[in-house]
Amino acid sequence: VRPSRCSGKGFDFVQPERVGYFVRPSYLKPMTHTTLTDRAILRISGEDAKPFLQGLLTRDVLTLVAGAPRWTGLLTPQGKALYDFILWAAKDTDGTDDILIDCEAAQADALARRLILYRLRRKVTIARDPSLAVHWSPGAVDQPLDPRLPALGHRWIAPAGNGDAAPAFRAHRLNLGVFEGAAELGQD
Repeated sequence: VRPSRCSGKGFDFVQPERVGYFVRPSYLKPMTHTTLTDRAILRISGEDAKPFLQGLLTRDVLTLVAGAPRWTGLLTPQGKALYDFILWAAKDTDGTDDILIDCEAAQADALARRLILYRLRRKVTIARDPSLAVHWSPGAVDQPLDPRLPALGHRWIAPAGNGDAAPAFRAHRLNLGVFEGAAELGQD
């Protein structure tokens, strides 16, 4: 069955394609691109990286391991949300444990400035990592599931590819009722 266009009182919409019992929404057509261009990577490195973030974020950072990302947030002292993002464990070129922050590209510099404000004298480096990008696919079974909701699909960090999967991911995420970022969650 092919998608069909329906018209109703002042609006048009495309009915999803039906494949057996599974209904494939039109935004999940076969994907050729996986890069989420609206996301950025911040690298937190140094011997104090995990203890530094442990006292600031809403999730446990000390037990973070490779291949098991965690959704977390940074709050104001009053408990209001400032930023939400996903943490990834990574190894640096010299073998030290780093933390990668998968965050909104539009908020990455502001988040980095906020974290630097809390750094004080800790031996931590906070910088954007332009060599890496966030990738997403609903069916990349060899990659970790999104930590917020398994139905969101698979997400991973790798060098940037061509194309943009951000519009398809946004439609899929909103269809599942998962909100993210300053525009959708609000920011104090």
